[in-house]
Order: sequence, then C-alpha cells, then structure tokens
Amino acid sequence: MLRINRENLRNSHETPWLILDLVMLGILFINLAWLIFDALYATDFVYGLLGTYFPAFLSTYDPIHNNFLLVDLVFIAIFFTEFCFRWIVAIVRKEHLRWYFFPFLHWYDIVGLIPTGPTRLFRFLRIFSILHRLHKFEIIDLNQTAVFRFFAFYYDVFVEELSDRIVVKVLSDAQKDISAGSPLLDDINAQVLAPRRPVITQWMAGVINHLGQSIQSEEHGEVIREHVRKSVGKAVRSNAQVSSLHYLPVIGRAIENTLEESVTDIVTTSLVNLLSDLDAERIDHFISVGMHDYTPTADALDKEVLNVVNECLELVKAHVAQQRWKSHLTEKESAIPTGKPEI
Repeated sequence: MLRINRENLRNSHETPWLILDLVMLGILFINLAWLIFDALYATDFVYGLLGTYFPAFLSTYDPIHNNFLLVDLVFIAIFFTEFCFRWIVAIVRKEHLRWYFFPFLHWYDIVGLIPTGPTRLFRFLRIFSILHRLHKFEIIDLNQTAVFRFFAFYYDVFVEELSDRIVVKVLSDAQKDISAGSPLLDDINAQVLAPRRPVITQWMAGVINHLGQSIQSEEHGEVIREHVRKSVGKAVRSNAQVSSLHYLPVIGRAIENTLEESVTDIVTTSLVNLLSDLDAERIDHFISVGMHDYTPTADALDKEVLNVVNECLELVKAHVAQQRWKSHLTEKESAIPTGKPEI
C-alpha cells in the first residue's frame, strides 16, 4: 500500500510542489476525460444515443465539438505556463549543469503539448514524473507497492533473458575463434604477454629470490635442505670412487661422511646463492637468448590450453543460461503457504 511519509514531506520542503502537482494532475484528468468523451461523441453510436435521450445536449455541445481544438488550446496554455514556471525554478535552483537541459529531460511534456491524438497520450507521463519525484525525496516508497514489484519482476525477467542470450552468443563466437588453434595463442603471446614481459620477469625474480631466502631459513627451508641432503648422499654413495673410500681402514668411513656433508653444504649454498642472485635482468636475458631458439615440434600443449579455455567458456555459458528468475519465483511461491503467489 502506498503511504505518504509526512515527516520526509516536511523536511523536503516539497509541499507546495506536491499541491501544484495534484492541481495539474486534476486538470490533466479533466483534459483527458474530455478528450475521450469528445472522441466518443464523434462516433455515430454515441451521437445517436445522445440525440435520442438528450437532444438538448446535442445542440449545446455541437459548437464545442466543432471547435474542440480551441478548447484543447486552453489546456495546452495551462500546461505550457506550468512548464515554463518549472523551467525558471530549475534555472534558479541550478538543478542541471546547463540551463537548457530542462526541456531535453522533460521532452514528454513538450510532446504532450502538440494537439494531436497520439501525442496527447504523452501527458500521462506527467503522472510517472510526479511519482518519481516523490519517491526520490522518500515521501513515498514505490518499492513497497504491488504494482512496482510486478513490473520490476517482469522487467528483470526480460533483461535477464535478453542479456543471457547475448552473452551466450558472444561466448559462442569466442569459442569459434578459439577453435582456430595456435594463431590465437600467438596473438596472446605477441599482444598480451610480450608487452608485459618486464612485469612478469620482475615477478618471477621476486618469487625465485623469496624461494632462495626460504631455503636458507632455518624454519621454512628444512624440508628442502633435507631433500638436498638425501639426494646428494645417495649420489655420493653411488659414486664408485667415493664408495671405495670405506675400504680404507679406520678413516675411510669418516672421510666418506665428511665428503658427503661437505658436498651437501656446497650444493645447498650454491642453490641458495643461485636463487637469491637471480634478478629480472638475468631472467629477461635468459628468456630472450636462451629461449630464442626453442621450437617445440608438438602442439599438444597448445591444444590443451585451448581445451581448457573452451571448457571454461562452456561452464560460463551454462551458468549464464540458468534462468534465475524461475528459482526466484519458486522461492516466493514456496514462501506463501496459501493463496496465490504475489509477484
């Protein structure tokens, strides 16, 4: 139910405008009712009925009907005067960035001043402008009305159905382009990745340096150091020259253990230094020179990347194509135990 918030009405100082709107609305209804009656008066059926039961009315109204345009001009003069008054007030209040914006924003009032049948219908739009202004100042709350919820729901349905089909069409066209294969990857590499290579190399250098510091850390690097220790120990023990040291009496096993620990420390330290010393310039140089002649003979990776992108788009299409308004309607129906669902 539409209720007027009197407190907000007083605070907004819109009471004079509300009175003016109601007066103009009354004049508008009188004008439109008169237009409808005059249109029916011009039909043979209504004219015959009036001639049968109210012959005196015909002789009185015939001159008005024949000059109805002059009568409508009186209403047009009233509407035009009120329009100019609002325009002047808008200029004084500086409601718009430019003084001439007002007639463009209220074009329906100007069109409604044209004394023809179709354009007179635009005078009805004044009702919506009044409701919008009252809603803007929170004098009334249109969101709580059944009519607003009805039109808002079906407007959302229309927009969702239209937008979903557009998005699915766009994604389908994108899938067709992706099916072209490696040219898309070449374009991504040349136009997307290549310009951002400095940022990517800087990021890679930061990750590698952080990895080196983590290995060196006593708290976080123990797992890596233990793995290096085991790998180096296995390699040392499997070496024929080193394994022959344990044949030496007394000191053979000690030399072998010392050598294993020393190599482990050297490898770990070398790995930490390598990771810590790599910077963006070295990585960029490696990509430019070291990877310059890399030409893979198989395109399996390209196909996998394209398949991943294609499957992701299929999931997006399936998600977009879901008619969420149906689930919303079902929830509303289930929330009402009896009676018809209110939309």
